[in-house]
Amino acid sequence: MERLNTKLYLHNCYIMKENERLRKAALLLNQENQALLSELKHRLAKSAAGGNNNAAAAAANRASPKPGIDAAPPAQAGGKGKPAPKPK
Repeated sequence: MERLNTKLYLHNCYIMKENERLRKAALLLNQENQALLSELKHRLAKSAAGGNNNAAAAAANRASPKPGIDAAPPAQAGGKGKPAPKPK
């Protein structure tokens, strides 16, 4: 019984360490996404100012929803998720 508890404890430690690694990766990806979104808004605003393009200005002002750090990653992320079922 003690051997099983030790095995489960070690597995739990591994899961917690992997969870922390994934949280850090998600944080970095979120920061990169925010930087790219900011750059896109800047470019769209710049192009809208150069020409009278209301669609580009509207797109630049739209806010995208931000998932929380604990949100589940998309199925394709990391290649470890299951593929989406094929529609019939």
